[in-house]
Amino acid sequence: MTDPASAGAPSERRTLWIVLVLNAGIAIAFLVAGVTADSSALLANGLDNLSDAAVYALSLAALGRAAKWKVGAATVSGVMLLVLAGGVLLDVGRRYLQGSEPIGVTMMLMSAVAAAVNYACLKLLQRVREPDVNLRAATTFSFNDFISNGGILVAGALVWWLGSNWPDLVVGFATALIAVKGGIEILRDARREAHEIKEKDA
Repeated sequence: MTDPASAGAPSERRTLWIVLVLNAGIAIAFLVAGVTADSSALLANGLDNLSDAAVYALSLAALGRAAKWKVGAATVSGVMLLVLAGGVLLDVGRRYLQGSEPIGVTMMLMSAVAAAVNYACLKLLQRVREPDVNLRAATTFSFNDFISNGGILVAGALVWWLGSNWPDLVVGFATALIAVKGGIEILRDARREAHEIKEKDA
């Protein structure tokens, strides 16, 4: 069953396809750089962007569908963010106990490229008029990513300057906290939307 109000939204669909492709590309770059640079922060953001790409795919599937379907897709998005946060926390804990040797220069370069990509995604999403619950979730993801990129830039500079791994671990931990916050916000928004739907149906 489709939602007449959202059916035939080519601009929203085009925007989501663009941010989906951009996030998938930057996620792969982050994951490769995270492994080669032994960086928890880069890996965390790679998983974050990969999760974002999956959420954008869900948002695309939700376009033109019934409002209840959209709420369900947004709920899945929020849960995915919380699961991501748990995985990042485990990785940070492992690196704290076992040690790591992140490469600061790689962290700085990747953060600069990713910041430009995420800023472009954020501006595209903010242009959408009257975004539904899934598009609002997508905007939350892009904003969180942009903030995280700034943290990686600072952490990379500190790793390079101090020759220590603790700035990388701090940013990885902070990325997890940002993901928790974003996931909770998305779930609250979905719950509020579901409540409004129930009131309309009553």
